[in-house]
Amino acid sequence: MKRRDGFWPWLFIAPLTAGVSVFYLWPIVKTAWLSLTESGVFGGTTFTGLDNYTSLFQDGDLYRSIGNTLLYTAIVLLNIPIAIVVASLMNTPGLRGASVYRVLYFLPYVAMPTAVAMVWRIIFNGDFGVVNYVLGWFGIDGPYWISTPGFAIVAVSVVGLWSSVGFSVIVLGSGLKQIPPELYEAAELDGASRVRQFFSITVPLLTPSIAFLSIVTVISGFQLFDLLYAVLGNSYSNPTIYSSMSLVYMFYEAGFVTNEKGLAAAIAMVVLVLVALATLVQFRLQKRWVHID
Repeated sequence: MKRRDGFWPWLFIAPLTAGVSVFYLWPIVKTAWLSLTESGVFGGTTFTGLDNYTSLFQDGDLYRSIGNTLLYTAIVLLNIPIAIVVASLMNTPGLRGASVYRVLYFLPYVAMPTAVAMVWRIIFNGDFGVVNYVLGWFGIDGPYWISTPGFAIVAVSVVGLWSSVGFSVIVLGSGLKQIPPELYEAAELDGASRVRQFFSITVPLLTPSIAFLSIVTVISGFQLFDLLYAVLGNSYSNPTIYSSMSLVYMFYEAGFVTNEKGLAAAIAMVVLVLVALATLVQFRLQKRWVHID
């Protein structure tokens, strides 16, 4: 903005600045302050310095939660290569019903998480679930997926992977529309096979969409809570939750179950820092592999 523009530019950005300040910046400042305090039973706070962070980093549940969150995020990231293949197949010239396929793939993304979780709880049921029924064909005795430590977080990750494919297919399908068809025609004239065209043209030119999806997926992975809660339940109905909880679930337990608001605020700040670091690393690395015209 130049000085001769007067106050008009500031007037136009004022609503956005006010919204960001009130709904984003102020909650961060407030949470940072709460993380340095201890809340009383009847209200009020007492400044305790870094005590909440000291007890948090001495708690083994923190590192278990980080591990579960990273495992969930890594598994859900697999939706991107799956979506690249699916979107490329649906973009095949002359394919009939492509719009119907897009709707079918996108439906899980817009479905209610609770309804999705209820269906998957039946699928993963250890006694009569579809998964163990299919494993039985091969002589494999499947575990109780949502109540066995180690398997529970994998089961939740599979649901997250299934739910996220549709969104990635839509984004990558839009990216495929931006690739000039002349490139494929020139490749065919040079004798390039479909597989060679896929790896030499499609994947490199989709890297901006892939970078966007990887950032969004990692951020949503660190926010895992509702799906975990809906599939596994709470600590009263499923003791496995403690070995499978994510960072945000740990925040929920501290803030709303044990009423340790200072500790919950410290967990929230750790989540914020981890998400910021992961996003920063992704932005740094994408300069090396993202193809930008």
